[in-house]
Amino acid sequence: MSNENDRVIIVGAGPVGLTAALALHRRGIPTILLAAEPELVMELRGSTFHPPTLDLLDEFDLVPRMIEVGLKAPTWQFRDRETGPVATFDLALLAGDTNHPYRVQCEQWKLMRFLEEKLRNEGVELRFGHEVTAVRQDEGGVMVTAATSSGPVEVKGRYVMAADGARSAVRRSLGVEFEGFTYAELFLIASTDFPFENTLTDIAYVNYIADPLEWLVLLRVPGLWRVLVPAPENSDREKLLADDNLQAMLNRVVPRSEPYNIAHRSIYHVHQRVAKSFRHGRVLLAGDAAHVNNPLGGMGMNGGIQDAFNLADKLKAIWAGADDRLLDRYDRQRRTVAVEAVQQQTHRNQQIISERDPETRKKSLDAMRKVAADKTSAREYMLRSSMIASMRRAAEIE
Repeated sequence: MSNENDRVIIVGAGPVGLTAALALHRRGIPTILLAAEPELVMELRGSTFHPPTLDLLDEFDLVPRMIEVGLKAPTWQFRDRETGPVATFDLALLAGDTNHPYRVQCEQWKLMRFLEEKLRNEGVELRFGHEVTAVRQDEGGVMVTAATSSGPVEVKGRYVMAADGARSAVRRSLGVEFEGFTYAELFLIASTDFPFENTLTDIAYVNYIADPLEWLVLLRVPGLWRVLVPAPENSDREKLLADDNLQAMLNRVVPRSEPYNIAHRSIYHVHQRVAKSFRHGRVLLAGDAAHVNNPLGGMGMNGGIQDAFNLADKLKAIWAGADDRLLDRYDRQRRTVAVEAVQQQTHRNQQIISERDPETRKKSLDAMRKVAADKTSAREYMLRSSMIASMRRAAEIE
């Protein structure tokens, strides 16, 4: 392989791909990033950064900038829609476990913008408008084919890291199974600048709100509250996103005589899926290309960023002469976390707040109250829900 092609090809310019590109570059590994879009996608997607993810991002000296354009969330809540707080979890209990005993609420595109700036300043090659359509590999390396406005191009490298999202073209080109299920409901989101905190005076920045008829999630980002509710799977999407429906939905949170200003609206299917393997020869899957889950817990993007750092460290060792069977350990570590921690925790969160059986619902909420009331139990729970425990678990897997 020529020196020019002895590099890692990253596919995808979301937070995972950009993080991986910078982490690899900082470890002295030649990197090129390909993205289908003409530029960064500035959409309101993930917005919660957990403590261990912030610890990893300290390497790039970005957390202070994220806090400047975001919010520090020292607590988060489970609530009952009718009675109010059920359990408030104070992340200060994790002060001995992390440098950042809080969440940061910051839209993911802001981190992406910071990462792109660093990558360009440090001379990493970013090719937007390159839609990957196929990946081929042999003992000598990998070949990626991408469609561009000027026609197809081929890019060679030693390894490919696919971080091209839930509909990953790389994963599909390899025929990798994406095991799991799709929820039998849609998730509807509306963002508004209405100050819910002035009426719901005891809410946190992050709230998971139980209700047998319409559970919801209430998340704060700078200048906006994001409200997420379920909707029937067979609903007319145009009607769900219509002003009258969203106004009615928001009025069920806080009734008011004036219409809500709706800054953003979206609707999507939600999946719990994990790729059968994260390693396929010289191709590695990460982020949503490898695993997707519901957003109740904010673990998807965080898990992907953690994938990126884990893989970057292993590739550094391989570039220094380690056997590339080390990449099998990446698969074992990160897939185990996805299956045993992220999938289970996020699905459990959804079950707690959506439970309809009165007895089961009461038992679940009472158990959550009991956990939050005891500092030892609360810390153990937050180690899991904040992904510190899963990172420790991954490090133990050989």
